[in-house]
Amino acid sequence: MRVAVCQLNAREDRSANLATARELLARAADAGADLAVLPEYTDYLGPGAGAPKPEPVDGEFGTFFADAARELGIWVHAGSFHETGPDAEHIYNTSLVFNRGGELAATYRKIHLYDVEIPGKVSFHESRTVAAGTAPVVVDIEGTRLGLSICYDLRFPELYRALATDGEATLLVVPAAFMAHTGRDHWEVLLRARAIENQCYVLAAGQIGNHEPGRTCFGRSMIIDPWGTVLAQAPDTTTIVVADLDLPRLDTIRLELPSLANRRL
Repeated sequence: MRVAVCQLNAREDRSANLATARELLARAADAGADLAVLPEYTDYLGPGAGAPKPEPVDGEFGTFFADAARELGIWVHAGSFHETGPDAEHIYNTSLVFNRGGELAATYRKIHLYDVEIPGKVSFHESRTVAAGTAPVVVDIEGTRLGLSICYDLRFPELYRALATDGEATLLVVPAAFMAHTGRDHWEVLLRARAIENQCYVLAAGQIGNHEPGRTCFGRSMIIDPWGTVLAQAPDTTTIVVADLDLPRLDTIRLELPSLANRRL
């Protein structure tokens, strides 16, 4: 399987963000990717006052990426978007996965919400406007099991263990808008840890650069193998990176170092 992770700098112009995302998907298809992954909030990452009206799964956002998957003939993980939530005050932060025919194959709502107060650095409370999802999701991609997560989920290893064991995932995906001040120290370390401890490939697609209001995302989107080796990493710009996944190697690693089989809890 050949995969691509797409890195972009979504801002307050939704139409421009979607056009860039579509261009990156086309580049992934031209590179022979079977699956392309976009970052968290692919369509808008700007001032709250200008955020797009929340949509259902089959709204403008979903239709846009369903069409892209069908036209390009690839699997598309559309990062995440502002889905209509359970009440007027809250949305869901939701990922959609489309198959090569443009059919919706999976929907995942972010479970862990980023509520952080760091004096002098950041004050962010995602739960004020976002409702938490409740269920892990794994989707079958032509015989390969892909476990879904979004950004802050990365800090909760129990989710990924459930995806790898209960869900039998061999690929884990992390669309993100990881902040620069934590990304410098934690992004790669956590991604490689999730790959090693669950003996899975990890596909991490991040936002890059400055966004409104006063937010900087770390980028460094990457693809990691089950041994924790970084197969591909994006430079600090809007781009894609591509890697071929050696799925038999994953089976060999799990056989020769059977940590999943040896677990006791």
